[in-house]
Amino acid sequence: MQSIDISLIKMITNHYYIKRDNIVSKIDYKGRVFFNKFERVDEPLNYKIMKDHAEGKIIVAHSLISASDKVENIVFDYNGRMPDRFWHRAQLLLREEGYINFTAYETKTPGHLHLYVHKGHTTLNEGYQLANKLSLLLSQRLVKEWRVFPTLDLPREFNILTLPYKVYQKERGASWSKHM
Repeated sequence: MQSIDISLIKMITNHYYIKRDNIVSKIDYKGRVFFNKFERVDEPLNYKIMKDHAEGKIIVAHSLISASDKVENIVFDYNGRMPDRFWHRAQLLLREEGYINFTAYETKTPGHLHLYVHKGHTTLNEGYQLANKLSLLLSQRLVKEWRVFPTLDLPREFNILTLPYKVYQKERGASWSKHM
């Protein structure tokens, strides 16, 4: 993974999470029990750690929520069987909703995607609302085979995603958008 690939999304890099083989913590949240295998590391996420992740030596995740309760990205974690169809429908919906900067990355599992919708400094509550709205709109056109982040359904410690491996597709301010 090249640094240019990861620079397409704005990540929180002042800390990261590393996956352990055993359970790190147990969290009670809204009547459910969650077992966490990701341990928070309060060090900057640097190139060496990203390189080790890309080579498969470690599994690293990044947080989607900053310490000041801001969200930079709304992320779809697509776990279906037709990534091309999902990408096509999602990009049409996002363009229709006025989003012009979004990037899909491949995950470790073939056919699974992380679609980052670049929103910029958004409050956490607005991030929850936007994520739910976009997911609802997309589910009207496709069978729901994704989770959307940030989400209130999971504890804050679970609003993390593993680092992406490679760019699938990207959309950056299409030339037609200036005519809308």
